[in-house]
Amino acid sequence: MTRGLFITFEGTEGVGKSTAIRGASDWLTQQGVAHRVTREPGGTPMAEEIREVLLRSREEPVDPTCELLLMFSARAQHLARVIRPALEAGEWVLCDRFTDATYAYQGGGRELDSAPVAQLESLVQGETLRPDAVLWLDAPVETGMARVAGRGGEPDRFEHERVRFFERVRQVYEARAGNPANRYRRIDAEVTADEVADAVRKTMEELHREWTSLQ
Repeated sequence: MTRGLFITFEGTEGVGKSTAIRGASDWLTQQGVAHRVTREPGGTPMAEEIREVLLRSREEPVDPTCELLLMFSARAQHLARVIRPALEAGEWVLCDRFTDATYAYQGGGRELDSAPVAQLESLVQGETLRPDAVLWLDAPVETGMARVAGRGGEPDRFEHERVRFFERVRQVYEARAGNPANRYRRIDAEVTADEVADAVRKTMEELHREWTSLQ
């Protein structure tokens, strides 16, 4: 059986990843492509418990290395229970964030060295399991933060961070997008929702054509 495609959606807060994933999922459904939609941190009951620990606002400062290890703990469970089995069954996997987010948020935002991130990436994912494509929804930090503020509700621990934190996150995404091996597809997320949806659809069409040609 042919392995499914592993597609991740990345970006800072408020760029519309959830909407983009719904659009991509709808398009795959229309094409009759079996797929799974999931997210990080999370995706399994245990990993969702870790997510809650990570996102909950708290008075106690969270050590960046503790945060990094929790991210990869959730990822190990997610890979074992959801992502690897789905891909091996021929399903496509659409994931809201993956290890690129760890490089961006813990490496860039928390200013951790990238070496331990890379070591944990190899330990948890092995040397071959990487996204086939990364749809990077990119918009200025101020734009995304304004959208988050407009949603209402209580911000999570990450959404409480200052602009400079998210600027560092975005800079890492930009740097990773410059490496062809990372398979980034940049999508301008500052434009209208309809324009973003159109760009996502066109990207999915391209990926589907490429995948079909390999069958």
